Amino acid sequence: MSADQDQNQRQIRCLVAKVGLDGHDRGAHVIARAFRDAGFEVVYSGLHRSPDEIVQATVQEDVDVLGISILSGAHNTLVPKVVEGLKEYDAFEDTLVLVGGIIPDDDRDDLKEMGVAEVFGPGTPMSETIDFVRENVSGKR
Repeated sequence: MSADQDQNQRQIRCLVAKVGLDGHDRGAHVIARAFRDAGFEVVYSGLHRSPDEIVQATVQEDVDVLGISILSGAHNTLVPKVVEGLKEYDAFEDTLVLVGGIIPDDDRDDLKEMGVAEVFGPGTPMSETIDFVRENVSGKR
């Protein structure tokens, strides 16, 4: 098997991250389990991580997908800091950034304009999220 084939065959690596003071992590655990069940390799950040800690973990773990779970309402402050940090490490172009949580429609558009690939709200079928990752990670690799 060539190196290119091996790269295309490796498991999708995901970091499920809780940034800021948001202590609600049920959704993060649910999506992490769904990703594992779908055959993805998953790293969970734990609660109360700073944007810089999330950036460092994304870079060090060499993940394909960064899923930020946020319910605190601080998405307009924290997500841009994560995106900017990834850009500083030249890791943004290679990382599919997703946001999950209760995000107002206007804010969803703003997040997407800054480069977030998709925003998933409560009740999104797991299959939809998994299919989105599979369809969009291949373009990032």
